Amino acid sequence: MNIIEVRHVWKSYQTKTEKADVLKDINLCVRANEMVAIMGPSGSGKTTLLNLISGIDRADKGEILIEGNSISAMKKSDMALFRRKRLGLVFQDFNLLECFTVRENIILPMALEKKDRHEQESQLNMLSQILCIGDILDKNIPDISGGQKQRVAIARAFVNNPAVIFADEPTGNLDSKSTKDVMHYLAGANDKFGAGVLMVTHDTFAASYCQRVLLLKDGKVLSELQKKGSRKQFFRDILEMLVLIGGEQNDI
Repeated sequence: MNIIEVRHVWKSYQTKTEKADVLKDINLCVRANEMVAIMGPSGSGKTTLLNLISGIDRADKGEILIEGNSISAMKKSDMALFRRKRLGLVFQDFNLLECFTVRENIILPMALEKKDRHEQESQLNMLSQILCIGDILDKNIPDISGGQKQRVAIARAFVNNPAVIFADEPTGNLDSKSTKDVMHYLAGANDKFGAGVLMVTHDTFAASYCQRVLLLKDGKVLSELQKKGSRKQFFRDILEMLVLIGGEQNDI
């Protein structure tokens, strides 16, 4: 089942001198329980595409469906409610509330949905075990590491059982060990909850945890790579794809 369907989507922005096409006739899908990475050089349209699919911005042409719902036709108020109920967001800079504890940050989306205390505690306990953050639940956000912050952000994203998780450079502020931990736990959480994950990343290592990689260049999907073997083999396949299209790893 396709959780996300993007059909012939275009997006342009008007500069002082011309109209620039950022995305050109984009088509893609993400299935339930699938992790898909979008890679590409800076300026290729990766974040713009993520913003369109998550309903933060609007496409000029085309259609975007999530769970069969056309978000392209939704009013802003309806989209905001749909995003809160059915979508989870993970950001490069964590976007956690530093005045709250880890526990409070995770529970907040459930409190906004007025879920009862028993459900809140049950979901919190399950996610804290999956993400190995049970020992920091009562700590303040400034007192935990970057890798721990991202795991808290992942817990918050999954806490309301969303259909889709959008991750924008989730390892961009992390060192190599924290990157490995975060991707391991993200994949584990997704196995448990079965959401579709769409991740924008420059990090080949992070992308290797996905089932597919889409390469975006000059506003178009230039290539698609499917995982066929181990994660290590997929990592090598992604690197080979980047070499073949003339990109350098640090630019992708």
